[in-house]
Amino acid sequence: MKLLRVGPAGAERPALLDSSGSLRDLSGLVQDIDGALLADEAALARIRAAAEAGDLPEQDPTGLRIGPPVARIGKIVCIGLNYHDHAAETGSAIPREPILFMKAPDTVVGPNDTVLVPRGSERTDWEVELAVVIGSTARYLASDEAALAAVAGYAVAHDVSERAFQLERGGQWDKGKNCETFNPLGPWLVTADEVPDPQALGLRLWVNGELRQDGTTADQIFPVAQVVRYVSQFMTLYPGDVINTGTPAGVAMGHPDPKPYLRAGDVVELEVDGLGRQRQELKPA
Repeated sequence: MKLLRVGPAGAERPALLDSSGSLRDLSGLVQDIDGALLADEAALARIRAAAEAGDLPEQDPTGLRIGPPVARIGKIVCIGLNYHDHAAETGSAIPREPILFMKAPDTVVGPNDTVLVPRGSERTDWEVELAVVIGSTARYLASDEAALAAVAGYAVAHDVSERAFQLERGGQWDKGKNCETFNPLGPWLVTADEVPDPQALGLRLWVNGELRQDGTTADQIFPVAQVVRYVSQFMTLYPGDVINTGTPAGVAMGHPDPKPYLRAGDVVELEVDGLGRQRQELKPA
């Protein structure tokens, strides 16, 4: 299933994109798409049955904003330097273990919402990523099979970053990762049953129509199952939590000087195979 949330920011309604591409209203079945729903197998089964029976009312998508596909996210765990080609372009050694950092849930916006270039920024960068959405409580997972069983689904994430804030202002990476609007998510949450192999997905990103990133999750240093299992050794993952699994080569930081960092007025488009497409216009904060 492709689950999404539509409507004004803060007042989104649950919806489903059916197999024909029609938008269907879920508000008669569930209150929202959040961790509580993703952990409720019976509720998900009711949605699936109603969709297959054609019982869900159709919605007109014209002029309708798409919000983040998951509400009330508890935490966003991010994996740094998780693609061989991205590590190579930045001159970084291959990590021996996954590099973890956090993004605040309030960085999340809809897939087509405006991204704000922070005040004083000269090095705002792009990163297309595969996001993993957790569907059951996961702690000290013992196997890759258990890790994948804890995944509710997948989505497109844009891990926007300010490199000077991240790398040159002291401390950890958080300063360059947590500016407002720095985590567009969606358009949909695609349930895990529709993604048989998360290591076989293409990721692409364009800036002002120019292809900048063209990678595949097959190049991940730490695959999805290993990442989920690893993170669960250090923190408990709850339904609705999100893991951003890293970005392939092609970021602005990896280009020769002068590096083509983002500016207000730029347009970024990105997609992951089967998970939909995003488009953001950048404006000054």
